[in-house]
Amino acid sequence: MAPPRTPARVRVSNSNRVFDGYLKVDRYELSHELYCGDWSQTLVREVMDRGEVAAVLPFDPVCQEVVLIEQFRVGAWAASWQEPWLLECVAGVMHEGESAGEVAIREAHEETGCEVTDLELVYRYFSSSGACTELVDLFCGRVDASTVDGIHGLAAEGEDIYARAWPLADALALLDTGRICNSVTLIALQWLALNHQRLTSEWL
Repeated sequence: MAPPRTPARVRVSNSNRVFDGYLKVDRYELSHELYCGDWSQTLVREVMDRGEVAAVLPFDPVCQEVVLIEQFRVGAWAASWQEPWLLECVAGVMHEGESAGEVAIREAHEETGCEVTDLELVYRYFSSSGACTELVDLFCGRVDASTVDGIHGLAAEGEDIYARAWPLADALALLDTGRICNSVTLIALQWLALNHQRLTSEWL
């Protein structure tokens, strides 16, 4: 059996913003084309508008270390996660007029004190496309991790971020312990496990 033609059309009958706080939520009434060529019933869907996010895993090819940050995450706390201070990559929301690379470099400096001197795009992907518009531009960035260790972040934004350099082998071992529990960092570390030798040869 030949694969069906992928549907391509969406009809929106109504849309409005139902919440406009720190997070933005829009409600859509829509129907979409079906694989059989007909149209779906009218669906009501609420979508959180998060926009585009740049994330970066800082990697020191000389020391073979990565920089991870640790900070309180209210979503993990609200979900009753056992340890809501999560180990993560650096990340920040893109604003109008900014490129993903510019945001990655800026956020790395704000959250770790590191200066990123090279960037490689890892992936672009939706973090949770069933309910959120958030598109992640994930990078690996070349840094000097030799002086990383301390508290960072913007006080005006309520940030309290601990940055620490990890030997690459130790950071990869965290994948098997459950200590890394967010998709950006899982994907970044798994990618680096496969690409660190190539990246080291290119960056040195």
